[in-house]
Amino acid sequence: MRHVIALDVGSTVMTAALVGLDGSFLYEARRATGREGGPDAVVESILGFAKELRAHGQTRFGTVAEAAGVVVPGIVDAEQGVAVRSADLGWRNLPLRGLLSQRLGRIPVVLGHDVRTGGLAEGRIGAGRGTGRFLFVSLGTRIAGAIGMDDGIEAGARGCAGEIGHIVVRPGGPVCGCGGRGCLEAVASAAVVGRAWATASGDPAADAAGCARAVEAGDDTASGVWRAAVDALADGLVTALTVLDPGTLIIGGGLAEAGDTLFTPLRAAVAERVTFQKLPAIVPAALGDAAGCVGAGLLARDLLPLRPWPERQGGGG
Repeated sequence: MRHVIALDVGSTVMTAALVGLDGSFLYEARRATGREGGPDAVVESILGFAKELRAHGQTRFGTVAEAAGVVVPGIVDAEQGVAVRSADLGWRNLPLRGLLSQRLGRIPVVLGHDVRTGGLAEGRIGAGRGTGRFLFVSLGTRIAGAIGMDDGIEAGARGCAGEIGHIVVRPGGPVCGCGGRGCLEAVASAAVVGRAWATASGDPAADAAGCARAVEAGDDTASGVWRAAVDALADGLVTALTVLDPGTLIIGGGLAEAGDTLFTPLRAAVAERVTFQKLPAIVPAALGDAAGCVGAGLLARDLLPLRPWPERQGGGG
């Protein structure tokens, strides 16, 4: 059976699948990145996992994978196949595409940015399907975005388009991982909300999900933490809407799992801020944690001269 390899490399966990050319997941697996061993250990974990996936496909389906799509966090030069920088994994200018292709028997390999690839999946078969122009925003440990146009993603001249997390919404505010101050990511990511709630509640183990539950229970302190994040998100989103004019705004990541606790006040806050701008539909992402892996499969499939990818079929074993 013909198939491709899809591999989504996260900060601590890798999610992978062997994907049929009809879009079905034929096999799924997870591995730790081995981050505790340092950058070289992570690279070896990725290469070893990819080789395992190739061997599994050959044994189970009688054919080797025809291509591989691999997505990673950080700054990615997809054209050159280089992971330029990843603060999470400690990489700088890593030629990951070439290393993977060599380990996988010289099959075509494509390297992608995790959030932009997730946005690709949402655009083709998820919440952005058929919407034309959309903006996908992931509210997780970090905040990043993807600018969607029809069934593709605008990467920008240097592969950095869509970095909404680094719009400055609170000038002079907290230091961001990028080195700036007051970036959206530094004041409204799930990690920041979790830390703020841990401080406010006096519980070092508290996180953003716990803050959302406390908001739902009517806790005034939690509501203050949540409102500060929602206000900052609305400020950043209105800036993005003004520049990009998307028809749909798709929100994913950990904070989006709060459902209406996030979406109801966020929609209201964005609506309050728009003037001449057309208010887009603000909807939750459809693919959840699977978006990166689904998108990696799409990237790999795009390397093959085949018909357009159909809607995703059911999961596999």
